Amino acid sequence: MKYGFSICAVIFSSFLSASAQMASHSPQQQAAFNVPSAQLSRPVGKPVARVNGVVLTDVDLVREEYVIFPYAKQHDGKIPADMEPGIRKGALQMIIFEELVYQDAQRRKVTVSPARIKKAETDFRSQFDSPAAYQQFMQAEYHGSEQAFRQKIERSLLIDQLLRSEVDQKSGVSATELKAYYDKNPARFQYPESFAIQTISIIPPANPSGAQMQEAKKRADEAYKQAKATKTAQQFGLLAEKVSEDDYRVMLGDHKWVPRDRMPPEMLQPALKMKDGEMSSLIQVGKIYVIFRMNKHLPAGEVPLTEVKDKLRKELEKEKLNEVRSAFDKRLHQNAKVEML
Repeated sequence: MKYGFSICAVIFSSFLSASAQMASHSPQQQAAFNVPSAQLSRPVGKPVARVNGVVLTDVDLVREEYVIFPYAKQHDGKIPADMEPGIRKGALQMIIFEELVYQDAQRRKVTVSPARIKKAETDFRSQFDSPAAYQQFMQAEYHGSEQAFRQKIERSLLIDQLLRSEVDQKSGVSATELKAYYDKNPARFQYPESFAIQTISIIPPANPSGAQMQEAKKRADEAYKQAKATKTAQQFGLLAEKVSEDDYRVMLGDHKWVPRDRMPPEMLQPALKMKDGEMSSLIQVGKIYVIFRMNKHLPAGEVPLTEVKDKLRKELEKEKLNEVRSAFDKRLHQNAKVEML
């Protein structure tokens, strides 16, 4: 499901938020999480919002905060202080949205089959290591009431079902829409003329004397002699790792793809005449001596739709989903009475 609403996650997160308050950590673990943090207060059922007369509490709010920032449960229930206001705001908006969706599902008389409720309950139980752990959860969250637990599952499934029909199913991107976007945004899919090169560079000191330049030229001549003996990119790279003096030596001299406009003029002119697999002569770029290997010369072109369609579809569907969800949220709020408490 594209909306990503998880029944088990929503229910289970409330248990995690409570149990995280009692979690113990080694000094090493605590030191690793050294970002200033805000301690989540333990929820006590304090009202935080009222939606068409239905009161939402800090239990709901903290549950959602842990959904947004699940790492808090590993760190004594803490959220980084600079993130806490934003997470709290997002969590409050989400629990209000969920309540509005649930109320809308009830108005529409949306139903969930008993079989689906039973399966969700079974799936949820399977997350626990033992029956005792499950009973601990039930006692902590629902005072042992199976009925209250099933009502929670049914509520989550109703929200899920309505979101599927109102958000997910309206967020698909057709092949026609995909092609239209591709055609209208050609610049996104064009790539410049580029060169895949490896280099060996001999670099004299800053403000070199004549003698220092002669010494650099001597090293460069020796490097060039050895480079001419290489036959493959791997051999050239191993030599670069050994004798090159630029930062790319640790990557076997590999610069990956260099666009034409970033190639130094002294290297561009010979590069335009070289074939793939050829090596340049010894070139002086400023005061630096350079030898480069042309692994691939790629003319400017355009990535075909067939190569980008899957990634592009996911991107466009995510954008459309956010738009559809936002519009649905706006419709739900139009005639709703929402009060912050």
